[in-house]
Amino acid sequence: MEVRPYEASLAGAWNAFNAGARNGHLLFDRGFMDYHADRFADASLMAFEGERLVGLAPANLSGETVWSHQGLTFGGLVVDEARAVEVAAILDACAAAWAGRGARKLVYKALPSIYHRRPAQEDLSSLFRRGARLVRRDLGTAIDLTEPGPVSSRRARGARKAAGAGVTFARSDRWSDYWAVLESVLEARHGAAATHSLAEITLLAGRFPEAITLHTAEREGEVLAGVVMFRSGPVAHAQYIATGEAGRALGALDGLFLHLIEGERGLRRWFDFGHSTTDQGHTLNEGLVRQKEEFGGGGVVHDVYELDLA
Repeated sequence: MEVRPYEASLAGAWNAFNAGARNGHLLFDRGFMDYHADRFADASLMAFEGERLVGLAPANLSGETVWSHQGLTFGGLVVDEARAVEVAAILDACAAAWAGRGARKLVYKALPSIYHRRPAQEDLSSLFRRGARLVRRDLGTAIDLTEPGPVSSRRARGARKAAGAGVTFARSDRWSDYWAVLESVLEARHGAAATHSLAEITLLAGRFPEAITLHTAEREGEVLAGVVMFRSGPVAHAQYIATGEAGRALGALDGLFLHLIEGERGLRRWFDFGHSTTDQGHTLNEGLVRQKEEFGGGGVVHDVYELDLA
C-alpha cells in the first residue's frame, strides 16, 4: 500500500473516485474542499495499490494534529472496493505518512452511516483496533423516506396555517434576500454568524447547482423562511434553516419542510436535519430535537475519534 500527498494535478482522479465510492460525498469533491484552501494546510492523501487508486483521505494539518477535515462537517477514509483488511492497511499507511509530517494525533470525524451508498464502516473497526478514543458524539435527526415516522399534529397544523395564509414554497435564487433573514435570526437568537458568507455560498451553489439549492417560503414577495439543501448520494441534508417573526407566526417553516420532504420522496433515502447538540455533543437542545422529531425523524449519531500517531 502506497499513499501519496494530494496535489492539484490529481483533482480529476480524486473527484472521479469520490463520485463513485461507496461512501463518497459532495463535501469531499475538490471543487467544494478547495474553496477555502487558503485557510488550511492540506494534508489529504491518496492510497494506491500499484497504480490503482483505492482510497482517499481528506485531511488538513494544524500544528501536531491532523484533522479529517477541520473545514468540513465530517471526513474519514473514502473507499469503494477495498475490503476490511485493505481499509486497515490504508489507515495504517495514512497514519504513518501523517506521523512523518510531524503529526502526533489524528482527529477523525467519521461519516454518518446514512451517507453511505453501501455499508462502509470498516474504518471504525480499524480505529478501534488501533486504540482510537471516541471523544465526541453529536445527535442528529433524519427521516427514512421509505418508512417515515408520523408527523405531529402541531407541524401539520402549522403547514395548514401557512397554506391558508397564502404562503408559497419553491426553489429560489434570492440568496441575498434570504441571507439577510438568516443572518438577522442568527445574530438575534444565537449571537452567531453563518459558517458561509453570502459570497461563499453562492460560489458553491454555482459550482454544484443541483446539489446545493435554496428553497424559500414567501408571501406577497417577502421571504419569510428558508432552507438550503445539500444533496449527496442517498441523503438530502437541510442546512441554514431560519424564519423571521412574520414567518414564525404563519407556520412558514412547517409548510416549507413538509414541502421539501415530500419533494425528496422517491429521490433520496434520507432527509437529514443535522445536529441538535452542542458542547462537543454533551448538551442536547431539547426543543430543537423535538421539532425535528415531529416531522417524522429519528436519531443518527455523528462520531469523532482521536488516534495517537506517535
